Amino acid sequence: MGATPSIAVTGSTGALGSLVAHQLAHRGIAPRLLARTPSKAPGLPLAEVRQFDYDDQSASAEALDGAEVLFMVSAPEGPQRMDLHRSFVDAASKAGVKHVVYTSFSAAAPEAQFTLAREHYATEQYLEDSGMRWTFLRDSFYQDLMPHLAGQDGVIRGPAGEGRFVPVARADVARAAAAVLADPAEHASATYELTGPQSLDLADVARILSEAGDQRIVFHNETIDEAYASRAAFEAPDWQLDAWVSTYTAIASNAMSKVSNHVEIITGTPPISLEEYLRTAS
Repeated sequence: MGATPSIAVTGSTGALGSLVAHQLAHRGIAPRLLARTPSKAPGLPLAEVRQFDYDDQSASAEALDGAEVLFMVSAPEGPQRMDLHRSFVDAASKAGVKHVVYTSFSAAAPEAQFTLAREHYATEQYLEDSGMRWTFLRDSFYQDLMPHLAGQDGVIRGPAGEGRFVPVARADVARAAAAVLADPAEHASATYELTGPQSLDLADVARILSEAGDQRIVFHNETIDEAYASRAAFEAPDWQLDAWVSTYTAIASNAMSKVSNHVEIITGTPPISLEEYLRTAS
């Protein structure tokens, strides 16, 4: 492995980006932290903080100037997300970035059941066509979000049936991302499926949450019509309702049911289980 390249990290004020930044610092690497609000960026030794915005291509290109490797966390969900991704990838290319490590999503495909996974696939394709080197980290649903699936009544509702998926801890994704960023040439043109160690259905998730907490959690398998009706009170736009409901229909499809060993291959350490995550988070 040669000298560590200059690494820029987006999302440094968010849950995943901040973990990646700390992992890099733990490795003795001083990352460049890109943040919309620089004052919120984590205070890390020798880290440089630059202001940027996905919506401002000129500011993004200026913030990326001189960076060789980019950790690209996806832009906020919304109808303009793909426009923001294309603009930001163009800015990175213009700034001379050589390699982009992108946080994609499990089972990303043009016709993916989970609607937002289609955007991730389109972003992958745009990066492949950009001329820059790339690595795609296809993260499964985060274990960190599992405690928030149930309503106040302790019921997880959604049309997931007995479908299975393999949730992964954000911390394990961050460990893998930092390893890739520290030696990007070793991972060029690779697509990694980042999962935890257990394939679970939502009844399993409810049981694990119940055993770890002080409330009994159960799973109720809604029909698709029931799922839209139960979320109508939020008065969310159609694209968001589709994303919420397709979270569960994607699980039902079993498209994300396979356990991957990529976290361990990249980091040398296996990912933690949902039970382990809940113990460490409590």
